[in-house]
Amino acid sequence: MLVRTMVDMGAVLRDAREAAGRTQAELARAAGVSREWLINVEAGRTAADLPRLLAVMGELGLVVEVRRS
Repeated sequence: MLVRTMVDMGAVLRDAREAAGRTQAELARAAGVSREWLINVEAGRTAADLPRLLAVMGELGLVVEVRRS
């Protein structure tokens, strides 16, 4: 999926978490973030800071690829 907004990013994270069979609480604990923060990110309601976002992505086996559009 092409990610252009925080709503897109939230959808990617939610879909990957659900595909992995993990709850928000499990993922938040493993990534070292709060469940409330993860809920907001999955809903696209927050500007996530990169270190926390990368920690969550790492737990889900996701990577970032930067390309010119």
